[in-house]
Amino acid sequence: MPTLDWIGKKAVVNHHRQVPFHLLKKREDLSCGDPDSGNLLVQADNLLALKALLPYYAGQVKCIYIDPPYNTGNEGWVYNDNVNSPEMKAWLGKAVGKEAEDLTRHDKWLCMMYPRLQLLRDFLREDGAIFISIDDNEVTSLRMIMNEIFGPQNFITTIIWQKNFSTKNSAKYLSESHDYIVLYAKNKNFWQPNLIPRQEKQDARYKNPDNDPRGPWTSGDLSARNYYSLGTYPIQCPSGRIIEGPPKGTYWRVSHENFEKLNNENRIWWGKDGGNVPRLKRFLSEVKDGVVPDTIWFNNEVGNTQDAKKELLASCHFEDSRSVFITPKPLNLMKRILEISTNQDSIILDSFAGSGTTGHAVLAQNKADNGSRRFILVEMDSKICNEITAGRLSNVITGYGKEPGLGGGFSYCELGSPLFDETGKIEKRVKFDDLAHHVFFAETSTPLPARPGGKKTPLIGFYQGAAYYLLFNGILGDRSVDGGNVLTSSVLAELPSHNGPRVIFGEGCRLGPDRLKRENIIFRQIPYDIKVT
Repeated sequence: MPTLDWIGKKAVVNHHRQVPFHLLKKREDLSCGDPDSGNLLVQADNLLALKALLPYYAGQVKCIYIDPPYNTGNEGWVYNDNVNSPEMKAWLGKAVGKEAEDLTRHDKWLCMMYPRLQLLRDFLREDGAIFISIDDNEVTSLRMIMNEIFGPQNFITTIIWQKNFSTKNSAKYLSESHDYIVLYAKNKNFWQPNLIPRQEKQDARYKNPDNDPRGPWTSGDLSARNYYSLGTYPIQCPSGRIIEGPPKGTYWRVSHENFEKLNNENRIWWGKDGGNVPRLKRFLSEVKDGVVPDTIWFNNEVGNTQDAKKELLASCHFEDSRSVFITPKPLNLMKRILEISTNQDSIILDSFAGSGTTGHAVLAQNKADNGSRRFILVEMDSKICNEITAGRLSNVITGYGKEPGLGGGFSYCELGSPLFDETGKIEKRVKFDDLAHHVFFAETSTPLPARPGGKKTPLIGFYQGAAYYLLFNGILGDRSVDGGNVLTSSVLAELPSHNGPRVIFGEGCRLGPDRLKRENIIFRQIPYDIKVT
């Protein structure tokens, strides 16, 4: 398989493994609505935020949508589209080293995207998919690195979205009317797109000129170009006219026997005079509840950039016109993605949240079909996140102008301290639940299952027949005890039993190797035996 190379690639291919885990801290003052909604808005560098979220959501996300910088080279926007911000420069210098000084903007963009895409893949369910908005500047590079990370066999399609509906006469070469949305599945064998709802114009083609009791219908050609050995017979029309066979170069779609059966069931249309070439009747009552999604999305169906700006201005306050996003995405575009790729209880992730269209669309879709979808949004710029993303979401939840509130809520989180300090020791602020999620994920690569009632117990979870225990902060039998962080005979006696292998994390162990073997226990010492990345 052809691969793409660039300056700095070697430094970032495995960089996602070296990103430390951080804690997330909730800001009650910036959160809104129902605290149990399960929706998250995280203000942080998305690479660090994704790593912090991984122990909680790995393998659980049904749909990822991202609208990363297009890398057009334009400067001065509220969202820098040249991956040339101070934060990005600092990250590249640390991740890539001196080579970063020689990077072109395309090298920088690839260095920025590669580790983030690798982490995003880990969030997807086996039947999940990722949609990425992009334009001509980086679509080729994106396809190549997506083939490396997701595998070319999991490429679904490249969607064309008509973002503009009028020609720009000021264009230097050709007026750009579209963007792309690149679509990959986590596993193409498991991903299946939903049908999109039928529209009135599609149903308008169905009529009932013969008052058929089965209701409106439309007719389709009975002939096709594909060779069919039983499809070359003559047909006699009700008017008496003889049709010697299908049109030249074609074949009847059905055998003569099946044709007679369809005719007897009044599923053949001969025209009003009974002498036309036969056509197959297709009844509206028998068609699918929806239609198969197309790869070209026109602006009159999913919106355009002007629609997106109007929606954003209506739902969010801006100090001046310079602060308004230039390229937000319209709600109907996100609605189409949700229709195709989510169920009513799906988790949707957007790690380049920007103006918050994804979260807005999830809330709107839940309101429309009584769903319980949850969103996870990440926005790096604190000013954008506080004033625009959070502001917009708060407004649509509670209501704005003449628009009623959609309900729901979200928790606003910021990045906290790392789980481990530079010497590898556990930070003092780390709580039992934080370390339990990290330990279980580091050992199993799966998120820790929710415990009934949020109960704290040393038995934190099961994986492939083994039980995992954490002795930390003295938590033992739903209480704190002195010495509870050390595995002793008395502590072992109080641990929930398990008929199988047991992996126990603790600060120390007083049991000998023979006893551990006899009890089918693998002991891991905190913090030395905990994987930190």
